[in-house]
Amino acid sequence: MTSKINVPIDDRTLTRKTILLVEDDQNDEELTLRALRRSNIKNEVIVAHDGAEAIEMLFGSDKLVGGEIDMLPAVVLLDLKLPKISGIEVLRRIRSDVRTRRLPVVVLTSSRQERDRDEVYDLGANSYICKPVDFEKFTEAVGSLGMYWVLLNELPPVHEVPHEVAG
Repeated sequence: MTSKINVPIDDRTLTRKTILLVEDDQNDEELTLRALRRSNIKNEVIVAHDGAEAIEMLFGSDKLVGGEIDMLPAVVLLDLKLPKISGIEVLRRIRSDVRTRRLPVVVLTSSRQERDRDEVYDLGANSYICKPVDFEKFTEAVGSLGMYWVLLNELPPVHEVPHEVAG
């Protein structure tokens, strides 16, 4: 059974938090978006279709970070097997930058390889979830992710990021 949370439409503190979905498979993208909607997660979802696009969104001059650290997503849902730049390299870049090193990253992948799991945890991933093939299980997993990382998790204050590095 899928849990649902009703977020009042005028509660901007919750719905202003975006989710960055990094997913190259159009079917998995649509399933994830449907699962979030079905779980009543109303937050904006920004989609990057490859690793290079994700890095551009996070570190490009006019994108999510771009001098506005408070515009970071609440969570990054990151696939590993991506074109151009792998998910592992995206995670490595996120963790190596002081502006994004605390950004929650959930690896949502079909890879069940222990070496992938071990590597992403060594790089600082917050969670590693294998994509269930059953839609109901997938919906439940994604809904739980959304509820936890967007609604329940407290992000560190923006002011803790050193200003001399963020510019």
